[in-house]
Amino acid sequence: MPAFSRFFSIFVDISALPRLVDNGEVYTATGISVTVLSLRVGRLAVDLAPSAGGSIARFAIDGASGRIDLMRPADVATLATGSGSGASCYPLVPFSNRIANGRLAVGGREIVLKPNWPGVRHPMHGDGWARPWEVERNDGHSADLAYVHGGREGWPFRYRACQSFRLEDDRLVVGMSIENLEARPVPAGLGLHPFFTRDADTELACRTRSVWRTDAEVLPVERIAVPQEWDFSVSRPLDGVVLDNCFDGWNGRAMITWPRHGLRVDLTASEPFRHLVIYVPKGSPYFCVEPVSHASGAIGRSLLAAGATLAGEVVFRLSNL
Repeated sequence: MPAFSRFFSIFVDISALPRLVDNGEVYTATGISVTVLSLRVGRLAVDLAPSAGGSIARFAIDGASGRIDLMRPADVATLATGSGSGASCYPLVPFSNRIANGRLAVGGREIVLKPNWPGVRHPMHGDGWARPWEVERNDGHSADLAYVHGGREGWPFRYRACQSFRLEDDRLVVGMSIENLEARPVPAGLGLHPFFTRDADTELACRTRSVWRTDAEVLPVERIAVPQEWDFSVSRPLDGVVLDNCFDGWNGRAMITWPRHGLRVDLTASEPFRHLVIYVPKGSPYFCVEPVSHASGAIGRSLLAAGATLAGEVVFRLSNL
């Protein structure tokens, strides 16, 4: 394994700071270890946690007064459990969001999936975030990860998912793909779930055509025109906004700005990412802008042919304001 640069000075509270060893493992207080791949180019740094859902554990930039986290730093204890749910960003494969009551109609028959997320009775976000991914390539500034799902637990269909991470001087490029390993068409989708850091003056801009209202369990109930309070066609602060909704008709572009840091991220996504989930929890120091390939609850209508591959790319480009 090649040498990796490491930058965990503010990764966790100093009292729980993990001990680093030469082979890239991060040891937690419980003695459980997590292997972290560190990519670095210029001012940008990314940590990957392949064993914790193929997740991004940290995405940061060197600023004049120190390192600035663009996404929330990972919860190391959570990573040690093999879950990416507490990470900076994790993959959504083979579906995004919730499947109501776990009931999915495929090929004229109904499949019932078990809940997979603590405290949520509807299966959510697929398998990838909770499974270890294999490192297929790593050279210190880029890496390729893969996960092969056998269909024996969780999602009942076999698939192979891949993620490629490439760090450049001013951007992080994430490629995603899912290959249907079944001999028949089955539902398959892709998504990326980044948790951006949020200050009182953090702003978001994106253009969408419609949005899904949800019920108390965040299940979609009605598609409506985007109301004024959820309209981000002009950059506006997130302060006071509370959201957990899927937007349709997204043009594949979004902009996040942190005025206090003088930084901006231009997020661009290729086809098939034309839906956007915006999650802004009340009082949290983070928010999510999630490029996804299908509307929430609609994975049953997103069929992938036998042996076919669905692929796309998401770019996070950094610039100064």
